[in-house]
Amino acid sequence: MEPVEALHPHLFVPTPQRPVRAKQHRLSARTRVIPHSHSWAQIAISLDGVLHLSAPQGTLIAPPSKAVWIPPGLVHAVAMVEEADLVSIYVLQDDPAQGPVLPDLPSCGVACNPQDWARCRVLEVSPLMRELITALPKQSDDQPAPDAATLQREHHLSALLLEELRRASEVHLGVNMPQDKRLRMLCEAVVADPTQHESLADWAADTGASPRTVARLFQQQLGCSFTTWRQQVVLAHGLSLAARGLPIQQIAAELGYSPSAFSAMVHRTVGMPPARFFGQQAGSAAHRVGSGAVSRPTRELLGTIASSR
Repeated sequence: MEPVEALHPHLFVPTPQRPVRAKQHRLSARTRVIPHSHSWAQIAISLDGVLHLSAPQGTLIAPPSKAVWIPPGLVHAVAMVEEADLVSIYVLQDDPAQGPVLPDLPSCGVACNPQDWARCRVLEVSPLMRELITALPKQSDDQPAPDAATLQREHHLSALLLEELRRASEVHLGVNMPQDKRLRMLCEAVVADPTQHESLADWAADTGASPRTVARLFQQQLGCSFTTWRQQVVLAHGLSLAARGLPIQQIAAELGYSPSAFSAMVHRTVGMPPARFFGQQAGSAAHRVGSGAVSRPTRELLGTIASSR
């Protein structure tokens, strides 16, 4: 991975006047934004590639149909496996326990569990949410200031986006990560390139620890063997590829498996063939996205946005 500095967050700082700010960058394949943090929350979404987000709790994987919520103050790193557009939405939060909501607007009656918004989460991106993310202005602070009409429209778009965010379903796409520095280095290398099929001894050689020590650390810190944990990584990557509509044979090839070996691994891990497992996941996600009716507050905000154009 090619490390790069944080992508100019100081030019998009959310303020009480503009509590939601958006930016977009085209990142090259195998780019990793180094660990950093900021005092505001963030929504990260890749428009056309798979996003990896590493945080102390683990690594989350999000295809273009998903977004990652990052709470304020959390150290995180973002990596792109392929060339893609990365959009970051910065959200000012005076009260993190309240969840994403503009300070001068009610929460639209959506229940909020403070613990949910205090951790990283992968969330479904509804078609409406995706359009709102695309529509938000993305000018930096070193460009000419937007006029009053643009700011008013940005405010309406932001309010609707945050309501959609609060209604979004959580998707469990990710793997747990250890605290031990040697083991974490190994795990991050596996997550970055799950097509590598080296043995535990080969991976351990890069950490300076013996295979026996590494195997013990896996059990102590992750509660499973290296093989089991690696299969979880492969399945998480497979789910992100399935969400993009790739057929099973192509998913297997992308992950370095023959179709038969991939089928055997998936069946052994989850007790069902790949077509059924990945089909269920994609189907449930599609149902969650397509079944949500547009709420009354959403309809009202849409009307306000339309009238402000």
